[in-house]
Amino acid sequence: MENKKMISLYELSVTNYDRVLGATIRFMQKSATHFQQAGQDLDEIVNMQLAPDMFPFTFQINSVRHHSLHAARGILAGEFTTPDPLPKMDYHGLVELLEVAKEDLKTIHPEELEARSGLPVLFKMGSMEIPFTAENFVQCFSLPNLYFHTTTTYDMLRMKGAPIGKTDFMGRMKIGLDP
Repeated sequence: MENKKMISLYELSVTNYDRVLGATIRFMQKSATHFQQAGQDLDEIVNMQLAPDMFPFTFQINSVRHHSLHAARGILAGEFTTPDPLPKMDYHGLVELLEVAKEDLKTIHPEELEARSGLPVLFKMGSMEIPFTAENFVQCFSLPNLYFHTTTTYDMLRMKGAPIGKTDFMGRMKIGLDP
């Protein structure tokens, strides 16, 4: 008989949110060290945009936090909205913002998230509302957005010369055959 185990909502969401937050924090710290040693101004990074019609670096970091910690909270509440704008922050403040989000994720317990499995999560943006199940919200909305904004953050740092690579982006993978 096959051993089939379904992935839990917690493993699908919070475990991945935590890993991506950790990776983003580490590659931002590694990049900051490089920029400081090279005499580059970190404020230049904070204010940069990849293209005139794209949001700046600070928005990318706010979105990484929002599509991880706030996505988990949105699952619990059954509702997810757009992020509030950040106050003006320097580069180290943005790293700290993600560190706090990673720490705050620890307050979300597997059993409370599992209780929301199969239940609705409504995404609201202005007058637009998009209904999801909790699982579809994670798979089709929050994780793709989290990876998009993390990738954009990574790309901005690489564009400025940060010596980060794919293993920095991927973070600590869950490897091995044990669950």
